[in-house]
Amino acid sequence: MSDRSTAADPLSATSAAPGTGSSATTSPHVDAGDAGYRKDLKSRHINMIAIGGAIGTGLFLGAGGRMANAGPSLFIAYAVCGVFAFFVVRALGELVLYRPSSGAFVSYAREFMGEKGAYTAGWLYFLNWSTTAVADITAAATYAHFWAMFSDVPQWILALIALAVVLAANLISVKYFGEMEFWFAIVKVAALVAFMLVGIFLVVTSHEVGGHTPGFSNIADNGGIFPNGAMPMLLLIQGVVFAYASVELCGVAAGETENPEKIMPRAINSIMWRVGLFYVGSVVLLALILPYTAYSGDQSPFVTVFDKLGIPGAAGVMNLVVLTAALSSLNSGLYSTGRILRSMSLAGSAPKFTGVMNKGGVPYGGILLTAGFGVAGVFLNFVMPEDAFELVLNFASIGIIGTWAMIMVCSLLFWRRAQEGKLARPSYQLPWAPYTQIVTLVFLASVLVLMWMDGGVGRTTVACLPLIGAALVGGWFLVRGRVRATKDAQEAKDAQRG
Repeated sequence: MSDRSTAADPLSATSAAPGTGSSATTSPHVDAGDAGYRKDLKSRHINMIAIGGAIGTGLFLGAGGRMANAGPSLFIAYAVCGVFAFFVVRALGELVLYRPSSGAFVSYAREFMGEKGAYTAGWLYFLNWSTTAVADITAAATYAHFWAMFSDVPQWILALIALAVVLAANLISVKYFGEMEFWFAIVKVAALVAFMLVGIFLVVTSHEVGGHTPGFSNIADNGGIFPNGAMPMLLLIQGVVFAYASVELCGVAAGETENPEKIMPRAINSIMWRVGLFYVGSVVLLALILPYTAYSGDQSPFVTVFDKLGIPGAAGVMNLVVLTAALSSLNSGLYSTGRILRSMSLAGSAPKFTGVMNKGGVPYGGILLTAGFGVAGVFLNFVMPEDAFELVLNFASIGIIGTWAMIMVCSLLFWRRAQEGKLARPSYQLPWAPYTQIVTLVFLASVLVLMWMDGGVGRTTVACLPLIGAALVGGWFLVRGRVRATKDAQEAKDAQRG
């Protein structure tokens, strides 16, 4: 049965609920957008994609400016956002174990909320990654300017080169995407481990760095954990959310892997300790090594440390690593939006060309559409190179908040159907449901309030919410006829088969 007609017959199959021993009714929902993909992603790919999704541009570049604004208290913001990011990906993991799909939360929104829900979830996700693509190519261009050979090259040219390279690699096949992400993640993890080992050595030995002696004195003598009060840390939460923007990627990738029921729980569970180790641990070390005033938004804080340490070539190597992180994030965004848009296209809620696949099983139409917005980002880098990153960061945060909210709403509706006995929850479950979903939704709403309180670009972004809502409503009226026709055509085919 197709995903467009499942809602009319949700109770046509039964099975035992794993881990409960009781019988429950499961949905026969099938997403037409899952057809044609190759199950080429292995366990090592999914595990490293999960790591890579939790380590991105938001840490490597964004932590510098945030540290300068909020001081050492930044680690609290990363910890709090990390907990809610884990709840989101755990909720998505339960849905994936219930029914793996490359359409991910768009497919689940279709099953539990109907086509309007799938349409809203998909386009909010596209808003997330189309703007994140701009942030990533902007970050890549910023990193490239670290080297003298690129210092005179205009930022927009470097951004265009970054987009072209990653786009070309992403269009080959999912296997190449998996390999790229595997090695990108290896590089990022190795770099962070190396930084943390060096940082611990510097703190333990009190080795001087840039005229400062690492230790708690760098915190105590510079205003403590909250040098500018608690409010700057709270206001930065909306930017810190962006740092976790890719955690849901492993859920999308589950549709192209064998045995997701074995691979996904291990990959998702590992996210929590990685967040604690890499994000919180790294920020604490940064605060111990140098005063928070030594960092800035113009340079990766990791590059700042190695630059002041004076080790020949170390800063250049770390800058290459953070450049890799930006390209990895861009690669992930093109991958995931291609799959999401294809799921929507086959339901009629996205342009028809975004549903087209090449011989390698790659939905290149959706990938090219996202890349097209990246080209718009190149123009933005030409017009306002100084403000491009901050501007798109805020709009990306809106997309992330919307995407996470839709995942939690789907999880809540899934839980309710399970309570009604209409389907079976897998043994791998989001703990403390439904309270976890409700608290997470409240947190996401509070992030919007903090964006408004922050003023400037953040307030302007929140003020644009009615425009985003109007665009979604207007878009729905444009596509609803095609959605209805697609549904009717599929139901007719199902009737002939039956």
